[in-house]
Amino acid sequence: MANSIIIVGAGQAAASCAAKIRQKDQTSDLTIIGEEAHLPYQRPPLSKKYATGDMTLDQLLLRPAEWYEQNNITLISNKRVSAIDSSKKNITLSGSETKTWGKLVLTTGSRARALPDAIEGNLKGVYLLRSLKDADNFAKELVAGRKVVIVGGGYIGLEAAAVCASLGLNVTLIEAADRILQRVACAQTSDWFRNLHSARKVTIREGIGLDRFEETNGKANAAILGDGTKIEADFMLVGIGIIPNAELASDAGIEVDGGILVNEYCQTSHPDIYAAGDCAAFQYKGELTRLESVQNAIDQAECVADNICGEVRAYQPFPWFWSDQYDVKLQIAGLNRGFDKIVARAGDREGAMAHFYFKDDMFLAVDAMNDPRTYMVGKKMLEAGKNIMPEHAADKSIELKSLL
Repeated sequence: MANSIIIVGAGQAAASCAAKIRQKDQTSDLTIIGEEAHLPYQRPPLSKKYATGDMTLDQLLLRPAEWYEQNNITLISNKRVSAIDSSKKNITLSGSETKTWGKLVLTTGSRARALPDAIEGNLKGVYLLRSLKDADNFAKELVAGRKVVIVGGGYIGLEAAAVCASLGLNVTLIEAADRILQRVACAQTSDWFRNLHSARKVTIREGIGLDRFEETNGKANAAILGDGTKIEADFMLVGIGIIPNAELASDAGIEVDGGILVNEYCQTSHPDIYAAGDCAAFQYKGELTRLESVQNAIDQAECVADNICGEVRAYQPFPWFWSDQYDVKLQIAGLNRGFDKIVARAGDREGAMAHFYFKDDMFLAVDAMNDPRTYMVGKKMLEAGKNIMPEHAADKSIELKSLL
């Protein structure tokens, strides 16, 4: 079936790809297959507005059910694709059902990284946060006065800490690295967020790993740290990153390296199989890269759709990210890889701050905390390929917008 397009995975990238295909092609046989029982939904609000009850499931959905019907998109939920036969151009679903495709799009996403069994021990009361089911289980624990230990000081862990602290829970966050956000941000941004959380009475332990959980009747009740410290808690949350779901592609002989490898047109090593979103790895500024963001999922998936529909174009990402913690919105433009200089610039609002990243005086990225104007100027500069000198970024007498 040359005009049959199957999208494997039912998240943001899948929904975006399908919508863009239907804008350009109303006649192809278009199918989305997802493992979860739900319609495609947003993941960023799971640990925040959804878990706290501020957002309903209907509000979480990317599109209502009738949209798929109106656009003649077959949505198969609660089914796992177990194998891809790239030579016969078919896939096998759980239950041995097969489907034939002309073009195949892998938007298989990623999964939460779990602790080793020797540490976690498959205990009750230990949660990951990646799916709707995870968020539902997490939400049941959010009762004021309870104690939680959060393992991992990246954005996932810090966002969960903010939710728990805001609801009146006693929060201890453990980070094995020397500082929170060490993998993704400069020390100045780490300091800023450490101070933010400390002011909300979150206890942060850095530079110390988790040895194991203690349990009673199969339920975790304490975290034992590498130095022997025991921290009692009612439940535990693990936020130590994600793993791309690339095994389906790898088993089919598609090239994988830290993700499903794609070229500039988002094609895998098989020309009729594409990949987009968290699962896709591609060359960006000379380095193999995966971008774990809603922005990338949407933009890359739309590029896949364009290429499938004959509008051949290369994917040119302009990365941006965000994180919501308490009343703070962190907005990030660019990638800070290889930076050798940080310049701080206070915002116009009280408490607002931006950190500019440079390498050899070349502007790479900016972290903007409650400073949307600086973020937008930085983002526009990066997209336009314009540079800003470190001394200009630091000089509050210079209106950044004038440098565009």
